[in-house]
Amino acid sequence: MPDMENVDERFILGTEKNRKYLTDDLMELLRFGRKFASPEGSAYWLGDDGNPWPEKGKYTWITCRMTHVYSIGALLGIGGCRELAEAGIRGLTGELHDEKYGGWYTGIRGDGSVMPEKQCYTHAFVVLAASSASLAGITGSRELLTEAEKVFDRYFYDEKTGLAVDTWDTQFTRPDPYRGLNVNMHTVEAFLAVADVTGDEKYRSRAGRIIEHVIKWAGANNWRIPEHYREDWTADLEYNRENPRDPFKPYGATPGHGIEWARLVTQWTLSDAFAKSDAVVKDYCLDSAEHLFARAVGDGWTADGAPGFVYTTDWNGKSVVHDRMHWTLAEAINTSSVLARVTGREKYRRLYSEFLQYLEEDVRDHQYGSWFHQLDQNNRLIGTVWPGKSDLYHAVQSCLIPLMDPSRSIAVAVCESESKMAGSLYSKAV
Repeated sequence: MPDMENVDERFILGTEKNRKYLTDDLMELLRFGRKFASPEGSAYWLGDDGNPWPEKGKYTWITCRMTHVYSIGALLGIGGCRELAEAGIRGLTGELHDEKYGGWYTGIRGDGSVMPEKQCYTHAFVVLAASSASLAGITGSRELLTEAEKVFDRYFYDEKTGLAVDTWDTQFTRPDPYRGLNVNMHTVEAFLAVADVTGDEKYRSRAGRIIEHVIKWAGANNWRIPEHYREDWTADLEYNRENPRDPFKPYGATPGHGIEWARLVTQWTLSDAFAKSDAVVKDYCLDSAEHLFARAVGDGWTADGAPGFVYTTDWNGKSVVHDRMHWTLAEAINTSSVLARVTGREKYRRLYSEFLQYLEEDVRDHQYGSWFHQLDQNNRLIGTVWPGKSDLYHAVQSCLIPLMDPSRSIAVAVCESESKMAGSLYSKAV
């Protein structure tokens, strides 16, 4: 870890220079992504220089992520963000919505055809985007949120197990037998956001049920989270061994998910979920979050001698895919900052500084803007899993979460911030 006396003040949590570094990066990110909207509003996949790649199609989850971040920009009073959030809502209520069977398509291909299946991952992001947009007062977002909640409740959240199912066919007639924790992670994020925005506490309770499962499964597996499950929720530890670089369902443990879960567990624990609860239970959950973070950082950070997080490991912590994904770093910045503030422990502040220094030196694209989305184990740019720079979601959140109330979902935290984080730092338009 770095000697804090010699660390660039931009990378020291809580300093004014750190705040300016984060806000400057946020403004650059929002400027980079401003060309995402297609004429229909749905989001294009963005290339290395921020220009759209129409041939890759228009994904609903990317549209949701961009709607979410530009809704946050609108909450911050940044010029141009409201119009871009409105475009995203137009896409989500238009061509990406299935008028016949309900719910949302995975996306629209470059040739205009519909991508098959109805995915929990997609629908969780619809809920998140609609909640952020409704908080910002984006036209049509409240109605979108109401419908998204109904679809999610009907098809994806299983009250019996207290977990979310993964995928249905396009007509919502047949669920896939695969079960996974990636979609449950984003379901927790979406449920906490809805609870914060609408006050409907059933969603916070549901998030807690999912978290209870994850803590139990991870704790029994040396804090490496089993990602993949069969229909009866028995773990399939060998899933995708032959396809370890899958962008959503890779083989083995994913350190980035351990880190992200650690922050979500902390957020849920600090939120209204424990307003009247036993302090012992609260301490147990926070302790579990620290265990998740410690295991993921211990297995993934500089695991092969070079800076950065490996994408995946086996069940003994040995690196499997050495590529560095930008989203893992973003989540490490988020969670280290949250744990530093919640626990007061210096080790988290040191890690936060180390992660930001790596961001500045290797992951931020100082030529075109945004962050490189995939680097190899020598931190050279590649695009085998994540070509281009599809969206801004992870990077934008990492510019805000270190500055916000860790008990609140990010859009609500921004809205409730005393300073609104506007003024001179956010006085320009994107």
